Amino acid sequence: MAQASTAANVTELPDLQRIKDVFARQQKQAIRLRQSTAAERIAKIERLKQAVEDHRDEIREACHRDFRKTEVETDLNEILTILSECNDAIRHVRKWMRPKRVMPTQLMMGTSAWIQPQPKGTSLIIAPWNFPFTLMFGPLVSALAAGCTAILKPSEMTPHSSALMARIVREIFPEDEVALFEGDARTSTALLEQPFDHIFFTGAPAIGKIVMEAAAKNLTSVTLELGGKSPTIIDKTANIDLAARNIMFGKLTNSGQICIAPDYLFIHESVKDQFVARCIEVIQERYGDTADAQAMSPNFTHIVNERHTRRISALLDDAVKRGARVITGGEVRENESFIQPTLIDNIPAEADILHEEIFGPVFPIMTFRELDEVIGYINERPKPLALYLWSENDDNVRRVMEETTSGGACINHTLVHFLHARLPFGGVNNSGIGAAHGEFGFREFSHMRGVVKTRFMMARMLFPPYNAFKLLFIRLSKYFV
Repeated sequence: MAQASTAANVTELPDLQRIKDVFARQQKQAIRLRQSTAAERIAKIERLKQAVEDHRDEIREACHRDFRKTEVETDLNEILTILSECNDAIRHVRKWMRPKRVMPTQLMMGTSAWIQPQPKGTSLIIAPWNFPFTLMFGPLVSALAAGCTAILKPSEMTPHSSALMARIVREIFPEDEVALFEGDARTSTALLEQPFDHIFFTGAPAIGKIVMEAAAKNLTSVTLELGGKSPTIIDKTANIDLAARNIMFGKLTNSGQICIAPDYLFIHESVKDQFVARCIEVIQERYGDTADAQAMSPNFTHIVNERHTRRISALLDDAVKRGARVITGGEVRENESFIQPTLIDNIPAEADILHEEIFGPVFPIMTFRELDEVIGYINERPKPLALYLWSENDDNVRRVMEETTSGGACINHTLVHFLHARLPFGGVNNSGIGAAHGEFGFREFSHMRGVVKTRFMMARMLFPPYNAFKLLFIRLSKYFV
């Protein structure tokens, strides 16, 4: 639980009346912000950007205190990503806001039409603990670019990060535009009772369903950035050295606590041994040769808390009890929230680790002979948030991209689609609804209003009283629609 704050726009307990008061003031402000200019919106984003830069050292310290996140990972995954999102919005928000003319159909000749982006209004952003700053301030940039107000709810599991975000918000925004409430699930529940115009949630699919159910009571639109079991495929044509180095980065960054981390691997049986040997070398080069060295490594982030350490350990223990083999790693130190980088194979189909999102540094490895096996396995399961394919065979790449689906995908890489500001980032079905980043995030917080203006009244042909001529006109109109 985060420590109580005396800040004017921060509270720890789910004080329903206070939440209602802040929400009511933001409702009024949201109406005014419909007329906000690009310059006003850019100024807010620039304040957020400057605050992140000014508090860089404190962000590093907060992330380290919450779960020993390394300084380099904090700079890359927490600070750089926010600055990139800010810069992209600052450069392009004028263009995004501009009404877009559309050509009339034949039936609409005599009219002009355009699409006018409008702020949805009041928004709620609920962020998780694994990237507390990025997954809170990234969507906030989109809300500000769209001209919305925002109430922010960070995770209670990273109290130092939450407290710092609360202070940053208090320093740079009036409460009727952006406010932050700390607290546990009770605070989230109290917030979800308010009739927001849009909710942006990042977290587990099970909680996403709860958010969507609450939103449905007010017919509130949602963006759900969820998770799932993201598969990785390596065929026999892949560059094994590059794949090992990159996949170990994708799997072990933030100790695997990433919604788009490679969750499990299908590798062609002919190259498995070579890949595993290279992975072990990469792990030792980056984090040390022993569990002691890895636990003390400044390059390896720990699990967020003991409860999550026990959860991941239970998945590993279940797999081993059912016959899985630990290839390397496997040591768990619950009181240190440390799990050694671990590779396992020979996993039986009924093992829990093949059915639950791991969200930790344990990597199940399975082999295949024919690509059909892999495609069938993936398609039988809920649609993943990400899919990673390593191949130099164009036909294999085409088949996987056409015959499977996922929120996003990388070919001969991992994670980087999240960093691409011009791509939509989001899931599909169980792994999410909607998209974030850049113009796609702007659209999530915007209503795309269709507008038609009449130049001459061709539509009078559709007015009663009806006669034979008008009936003929309507029947002939099918040739012009």
